[in-house]
Amino acid sequence: MTTTSETAPRSTTSKDAGTDKRPGRVLALVLAAQFMALLDIFIVNVAAPTIRSELGASGAGLQLVVAGYTITYAVLLITGVRLGALLGHGRAHLAGLAVFTTASLACGLAAGTGQLIAFRLVQGAGAAVMIPQVLSLIQHHFTGEARVRALGAYSAVLATGAAAGQVAGGVLVSADLFGAGWRPVFLVNVPIGLALLALGIRVLPGEPRTGAARARERARGLDLPGLVMLAAAVTLLTVPLVLGQELDWPVWSWVCLIASAGLFAGFAGYESRLAARGGAPLIALRVLRIPGIARAALRILLVMAINAGFLFAMTLHVQGGLGYSALRAGLMFAPTALVFGAIGLTWRRWPARLQGVLVPAGFALVAIGSVALGLLMRGGGDGGPWLYAVFAVMGSGMALGFSPTLTGALANVRPKDAADASGVLVTVTQLGQLIGVAAFGTLYLNRLDSPGAQGSGQALWACALALSVAALAGASAGLMRRR
Repeated sequence: MTTTSETAPRSTTSKDAGTDKRPGRVLALVLAAQFMALLDIFIVNVAAPTIRSELGASGAGLQLVVAGYTITYAVLLITGVRLGALLGHGRAHLAGLAVFTTASLACGLAAGTGQLIAFRLVQGAGAAVMIPQVLSLIQHHFTGEARVRALGAYSAVLATGAAAGQVAGGVLVSADLFGAGWRPVFLVNVPIGLALLALGIRVLPGEPRTGAARARERARGLDLPGLVMLAAAVTLLTVPLVLGQELDWPVWSWVCLIASAGLFAGFAGYESRLAARGGAPLIALRVLRIPGIARAALRILLVMAINAGFLFAMTLHVQGGLGYSALRAGLMFAPTALVFGAIGLTWRRWPARLQGVLVPAGFALVAIGSVALGLLMRGGGDGGPWLYAVFAVMGSGMALGFSPTLTGALANVRPKDAADASGVLVTVTQLGQLIGVAAFGTLYLNRLDSPGAQGSGQALWACALALSVAALAGASAGLMRRR
């Protein structure tokens, strides 16, 4: 794998006009917002049983409560990228944060399942505008080794947010603050969001741009035909993935998946033709030709799919099969989050001779950890202290598979391509999480042929084997690059 130290300049911050004189404040602010939005994807997993009992939600309704956020998030991510280029990344980030915070309040006060689903869709839309700006702001405010460190912090926040969401959900649901049940998992975002908005207004001033830059972005616009095609393709992909298992994969779900593949192909063809005749496509396909971007997209897709599938299936097993409380289930994932965060922040300081093998080694660790997890749990036992060691191995492997991949891919991205590259990688990250829950979650649920710890353990064993196969695919991709 290419390391960034060979190519990245040594300057510490970007010299662009509009760069904050204290970029560390920018990084802390946007990563805090990123962490809050990531928590919201996973925090609802642990609260789902309580939401179902208190609101009387149907199975499909509960699926939409959990995944409605993800659907609008995935559909609107690229639009969020373009809005950042048009409005300024700081302004777009604050606008998305305001929508997200308001929707979180509405979710916490929802009176029924329908309202909660609607507000979750709005919450996802706010995140889709807010989150793509994070990588763009890092690209604009940092260069050289400072950018590498910032991307390390971003990587740590991105994947620890999943495990931390499980932990936070367990704590908040079990605490039952003021008798509010599941509502604090949404209401906790309100004071945090308001504080970040107040700070962001000071820390993220609008980036001054020249008249030529403004004219160029206005001329580029939003590429509405491309936006409609991409939104339709992502919707046709995500909705059946979210609802297919619950509804026993009806015919319409397969029709949607096939149609989504056709629309993705049509979208790629349309964007290529638009660029060839001098237009401004929604996604500049030249970004995929930047060294390392396409390869990184595949690896990130695999890592995030494994991470999401592991967390989803394991949560179902320990709560449904082993009968753990929401608090205990959430706290189980702390070792994964801690190890991932630590490695994400320190891998750059490891010996240079190791840097080239970190990604394949990380995927290999995930494969080993997945098999070990399945062996520990398939008999219906709780795994004992060895389970936490396996969680630490999984966290280590996913950190090594993700952080160096992201840093290497973005090391040489020019500022003018930052928004497009960020949009591609953030979209892949989100789709990876969605595909992971759908694919590995479906495998677990389909193998769950008997109640209790024994049946759940056997289902988890099948899921663990599939996770190991996906991890080996990631390891092979790394070895191919090395050759």
